[in-house]
Amino acid sequence: MKSRPTATQDPLALERQVCFALSIASRTVLSVYRPVLEPLGLTHPQYLVMLALWGQSPLSVKALGTLLHLDSPTLSPLLKRLEAAGYVTRSRSAADERVLEVALTPAGRKLRDKAEKIPGTIAGKLGMSFDELAELHASLTKVISAATAAVQ
Repeated sequence: MKSRPTATQDPLALERQVCFALSIASRTVLSVYRPVLEPLGLTHPQYLVMLALWGQSPLSVKALGTLLHLDSPTLSPLLKRLEAAGYVTRSRSAADERVLEVALTPAGRKLRDKAEKIPGTIAGKLGMSFDELAELHASLTKVISAATAAVQ
């Protein structure tokens, strides 16, 4: 009778799978963000939209989708909810009315002041330094780039 390989030898061991670790990491890290974002009235996807717009506003819906790696059917409901909350406006571009632009409102710009505490709060809750998080970000960016190239 053939013995089963140990987890360190088995290429199909669950705990060795990158996809498993990424899935668990994503869910658990987002669960850390949830109570931090709740007082701001934001979900994590809405927070990502706001981060993009705090970096540059206005942005076209297409540019925002490209930046966030989101398609229009996913992005549109997020923008509608952010608009209803008074954080963004959506309007047709004066230069090309086929283009829908998203811009921050004064309330959306003001929300940034409260959001500035989020990175430090998250780092503290994770027990990681900003340098460790920067290294993790660089590694994940490399994985994203490789995976994107692999599916094209």
